[in-house]
Amino acid sequence: MKLFKKILLVLVLLLAIVVYTQYPKLNIISGYASKNMASTVFLTGRTPASVTVNDNNVPLIKLASVDVEDARAKASVFALMNREAVCFDGIGCMLINEEFDENSKITVPRRRKKANRMPFPYGDGPQKDTVFKNVDYGRLEYAMDKAFENPDIQKTRTVLVAYKNQIVAERYTKGFDHQTPVLGWSMTKSVMATLYGLLEYEGKIDLDLPAPISAWQSDERKNITLNHLLRMQSGLEWEEDYTSISDVTKMLFLDTDMTVGQAKKKPLAPPTEIWNYSSGTSNLLSGILRQQFKSHQEYMDFPYVSLIDKIGMNSMIIETDQAGNYVGSSYAWANTRDWAKFGLLYLNNGNWNGEQLFDESWIKYITRPTEHSNGTYGAHFWLNAEKKFPDAPADMFSANGYQGQRVFIIPSKDLVIVRTGLAESPDFDFNYFLKNVIAAFE
Repeated sequence: MKLFKKILLVLVLLLAIVVYTQYPKLNIISGYASKNMASTVFLTGRTPASVTVNDNNVPLIKLASVDVEDARAKASVFALMNREAVCFDGIGCMLINEEFDENSKITVPRRRKKANRMPFPYGDGPQKDTVFKNVDYGRLEYAMDKAFENPDIQKTRTVLVAYKNQIVAERYTKGFDHQTPVLGWSMTKSVMATLYGLLEYEGKIDLDLPAPISAWQSDERKNITLNHLLRMQSGLEWEEDYTSISDVTKMLFLDTDMTVGQAKKKPLAPPTEIWNYSSGTSNLLSGILRQQFKSHQEYMDFPYVSLIDKIGMNSMIIETDQAGNYVGSSYAWANTRDWAKFGLLYLNNGNWNGEQLFDESWIKYITRPTEHSNGTYGAHFWLNAEKKFPDAPADMFSANGYQGQRVFIIPSKDLVIVRTGLAESPDFDFNYFLKNVIAAFE
């Protein structure tokens, strides 16, 4: 009996230690689970069961129990640390906390969606029935087959290949089609950067001027420019670790206002001396973007009026935080064709059906390798300048997101390639995928 009591005491102590050390993580876990469930069900129409089995079936997150009711999702882990996400038409879903006022007015963007019967990419009409003589369609089908060959490992959901502005290959896994919105995760960063390209083209912003953060003006951070932020070379500290309680997980799943976390960080080095990838920087840029407008409504309208709806990405929604800021690091949703349109805007040097949205020099700017990034990063876009993908052209650049979301733009091949899914390298071999697709155009 004494031995049993000792064993029981040891087990209780061990449990207490585990709970004490891991309890803060439960907040992150239940926050992720409720937010991802709410957004996916609300924005895509998929079932909670599908989200549980697929999207939330990742280490730690799968420990959460999630209940969905109307436009809400509530999650907890072992009945502890309850978190809730609430959804609204026009802005998607947001995690809420005790500061949230159910009666507060929610500002939503005023959309200007233009439905027309023109063929892709300029409308929603039937695709052009064009056969390119220089395209090996057999090899293209082979590339598509290989991208979906091992669904349990590769976890590919959608693939689209556009050549000379036309879709030449498109495939979807079961439960997805050309209308299903997909979360871009960090592909949202490239969308956020593009908004700065629009403002620069309109002469409304100078990227070489210091960032307008009042708290920085009395210390060495006053030398940080918008250019430094877009290139992730501000020198500010930031921990981008999704496996622990880090700066990025606290920002996404705890902060009411996601634009302030990076601004509070201390410098590790002067601007340009280090490169440090930071989702906090992208949300800081979202906050700075908000400062460019006289009202919250104008800020909310700007991405849609000037970019998203203008090029017909009618399925796209950028979600906000509880303070009404666009989560420019992570939360843009769009169907695969609309992600392709974003790539085609860049393939066409900022010109959309005759209208110039940003200067051609913007392409050179975002594709110029940032110092200390080993040729992999420009300005909120990823690069292949040092041939990270040896079988893809060096001029390829891309919008990249968690779990293998990609929009590849390859100017030398007149190609835009979109791949979405739930797996990164090595489970999905991007170099092999690109090699197979590009081979059809040689």
